[in-house]
Amino acid sequence: NRIKSLLALHGIKMNIKLSFLKDVEEIRLWDDSELPKKVKKEVLREYDRFEMIQNQLKELEGEKEEELASDGKQAKQVQALRQLKGIGPVSSWTLIYEFFGWREFKNVKEVGAASGLAPSPYNSGDSEREQGISKAGNRRIRSVSIEIAWFWLRYQPQSKLSEWFMERFAKGGKRMRRVGIVALARKLLVALWKYIETGLVPEGAIIKNLV
Repeated sequence: NRIKSLLALHGIKMNIKLSFLKDVEEIRLWDDSELPKKVKKEVLREYDRFEMIQNQLKELEGEKEEELASDGKQAKQVQALRQLKGIGPVSSWTLIYEFFGWREFKNVKEVGAASGLAPSPYNSGDSEREQGISKAGNRRIRSVSIEIAWFWLRYQPQSKLSEWFMERFAKGGKRMRRVGIVALARKLLVALWKYIETGLVPEGAIIKNLV
């Protein structure tokens, strides 16, 4: 985006591809003049940063695949999560290595509390009401859990959890669906914890074959 923005200032539209360095040399402005030297140098510096990041990402992906190919407990848990349709390599890796894989949970309340998805009731003596989720836990896990919940509705529509959501929240407005997806995220997180701990597949969930 940074490279495209710099070129756009001079009326140039270009896709970033393998021949980029050659394409930059062939750029001509509206009057058939070359791209100003200062602009060209800045574009090339940005491209160097882009290539460096791409190489680092490839290196990290390679390390991740090596880890998953091992016989470690966490690697096996990641593979187990990936077998559930709707849960991909990134979300399964995050759930295990940042949440489930390094600590033990004794019950479902601890899972909800650690993720920040647990409800926070208010009781003043005169009135009782829900204040929403606590948000006191792992923010990244909370975000990933909600993202997985949306994918779960799409790829696991026949599961009991999806049917529960559709029955209670799907017919409501946008606010009701937002409340519902957070509730689903908590229930799903608990179900995934039970799955990796005991092998109990969430009721009605589809298991996919990994090649």
